[in-house]
Amino acid sequence: MRHGETYGACCGRFHAGAAAPTAEALMRSRYSAFALGPEPGMAEYLLATWHPSTRPGTLELDDGTLWRRLDVVRAEAGGPFEGAGIVEFAAHYTDDGGRGVLRETSRFVREGGRWFYVEAE
Repeated sequence: MRHGETYGACCGRFHAGAAAPTAEALMRSRYSAFALGPEPGMAEYLLATWHPSTRPGTLELDDGTLWRRLDVVRAEAGGPFEGAGIVEFAAHYTDDGGRGVLRETSRFVREGGRWFYVEAE
């Protein structure tokens, strides 16, 4: 979620089926799905927003990881009228090993009016 936005304003509408307008919005909604973890429908949402060319057959979310904060470092392209985009982020978490940060640069494509996560670079 962007600072100050509620779950419904940021990501809940995408989890409910609305198309994310930008690659960054999709990335934020995917982070929120990981953060919600075992909540019903989150693994399915992540699979549905994963491009078919790289999507795994199944996905199990780790309920031992608590996602604490998302920092978007940069977003290149990925706007509502573009076909591809890149989002670099740092996702802060805690787990049995303590605190950590997942740093990733993710690639997204837009097909049929919907954004999809393709892979991490």
